Amino acid sequence: MNDRMTTPWGEFALTRFPEDPRERLRAWDASDEYLLAHLAEEKVPLSGTVVVLGDRWGALVTALAEHRPTQITDSFLAQEAARLNLARNGVETGAVRLLTTQDAPPERVDVLLVRVPKSLALLEDQLLRLAPAVHEGTVVVGTGMVKEIHTSTLELFEQILGPTRTSLAVKKARLIFCTPDPSLDRPADPWPYSYALPEDIGPVSGRTVVNHAGVFCADRLDIGTRFFLRHLPAPGARRVVDLGCGNGVVGTAVAVADPGAEVLFVDESFQAVASAEATYRANGVPGHAEFRVGDGLAGVPDGSVDLVLNNPPFHSHQATTDATAWRMFTGAKRVLRPGGELWVVGNRHLGYHVKLKRLFGNSRLVASDPKFVVLRAVKR
Repeated sequence: MNDRMTTPWGEFALTRFPEDPRERLRAWDASDEYLLAHLAEEKVPLSGTVVVLGDRWGALVTALAEHRPTQITDSFLAQEAARLNLARNGVETGAVRLLTTQDAPPERVDVLLVRVPKSLALLEDQLLRLAPAVHEGTVVVGTGMVKEIHTSTLELFEQILGPTRTSLAVKKARLIFCTPDPSLDRPADPWPYSYALPEDIGPVSGRTVVNHAGVFCADRLDIGTRFFLRHLPAPGARRVVDLGCGNGVVGTAVAVADPGAEVLFVDESFQAVASAEATYRANGVPGHAEFRVGDGLAGVPDGSVDLVLNNPPFHSHQATTDATAWRMFTGAKRVLRPGGELWVVGNRHLGYHVKLKRLFGNSRLVASDPKFVVLRAVKR
């Protein structure tokens, strides 16, 4: 597969993170190319503070490194990809400032380039956080594939930053042009958002959950997690991992039911881990918990865990893939002690029982309904 992106700034070798020689998805797409071509053709002045929001694998900041941009991302994997792609292309350390969506944004933004995220809530939150730094002369250009840019996307730019229009589509990609109006009466940032959980879901019934923008199903409890919460294992595991923790409601349920459990909450989303910690703290749970943003179970010692709980994602941006689930399952097998268990919830049609049997040599159905299954695999 061609892993080189050609731009007006040169040709760059790019890869996703973690690197996988079998990976068929590139580290950039037509929307990245369209934005970079526009910046060059229109001679957009890339001076002052250049901020790139939502750069998925570091393609944009790698190409624009000579302008010393700041990258803001919610994804640990995207940030690591940027770090590696910059090094791969000989960019000096420090040429690009790498921030997360939880960090304080720059105080002044002169050029704002936005790779439209899948989550409208995350876009809303980040534009509201950046708006005070945007001034009348700020150049604002968004980019995304046509299927990612909706009327609601444009309305957010319009309501938060100023008058907005779009380009023609090129290779199924589109640009967004926004003229900042600092006099706008912007709405208040509704994030993070809290609500009380329903009463029929076990240990966390009626308790508080806190969601930062961009977390899956942030305004309500998703039906898969609801089903999982009704079928969690009995207390007793000492070291537990809530893998891909999202807002942390599953790990918090374990901690509520068993104050003696040590729970590690891990996710590759900075917003998710912040939500998990906020959910845990909001419920005043006794016991020990750790909150970690990272690449799955990387850094967790082999054979050190009694129980892994997992609701794996099956999308990577717009692509449907089981690669993430497979990496989560293999990571779980590595960190579990003999006799340790992996419990998984997933849509019936995804066939996770086949993967678990191949990996663990066993898979038992714990519970099912017309849409979901809860599966248990034991490390022998």
